[in-house]
Amino acid sequence: MRRSWWLWGVSLAVYALLYVPLAIVVVFSFNDSKLNAEWVGFTLSWYRMLFNDQEMLRAAANSLLIAVISSVAATVLGTMAGIAMHRYRPKLLPFMVLTPVAMPEILLGVSLLIFFISVFGQESLSLLTVVLAHTTFCIGFVAIVVRARLAGMDDGIFEAARDLGATPWQTFRRVTLPLIMPGVIAGALMAFTLSIDDFVITFFTSGVGVKTLPLQIYSMIKIAVTPEVNAISTLLMLLTLGMILIAGKLAPDAMHGKG
Repeated sequence: MRRSWWLWGVSLAVYALLYVPLAIVVVFSFNDSKLNAEWVGFTLSWYRMLFNDQEMLRAAANSLLIAVISSVAATVLGTMAGIAMHRYRPKLLPFMVLTPVAMPEILLGVSLLIFFISVFGQESLSLLTVVLAHTTFCIGFVAIVVRARLAGMDDGIFEAARDLGATPWQTFRRVTLPLIMPGVIAGALMAFTLSIDDFVITFFTSGVGVKTLPLQIYSMIKIAVTPEVNAISTLLMLLTLGMILIAGKLAPDAMHGKG
């Protein structure tokens, strides 16, 4: 019993360390003061100021554009990779697809930066290079979710479709894709979340003048952490948590590491 209380205490301390700072960010985004030192009163003025900040809106538009394009590309490529890894079990493909997932972001960001500069030149760094970089590291996450979805299915379903005369394309379009669609959508949401939140890889692969929400927030907190930063962080946090919850509902096995 004593050991049980000790484990509960440690668990609560860890969760408090993780979530109390996030709760403070949310609370102080409504603080009627330019300083985060003490609570003065409730206000929504920081959110109004945020939605009138043209630089922040431009950064948000860039982040959404990058996240949408890279998540769509990563979903298509990751779905094909997940199906190939489950059905054909190649030896090299899992290594190529999953390496960006296990690789530290700073190493991946530096590697992509060197590649873009060496092949295309310094001037090539732009929104396009950020999209390519985000697609690269999101493919593996989509492939993991899709493969986990396929692992929980009976392969006899696909064999029965072929026995009934369906071509490989018809089997994929009418049987495989509808069955794995929750996993595909979950993978797309996960890729979107990872892309819109990313800072490290974006920092290395974006060109001069290219701003995304994480980069804009970073440039603002170098001066001071104002309630406006808390406000955009709160909105970004809510978007991320919402995407993760939806992905967890659509593909619970993948989110829990099963399959």
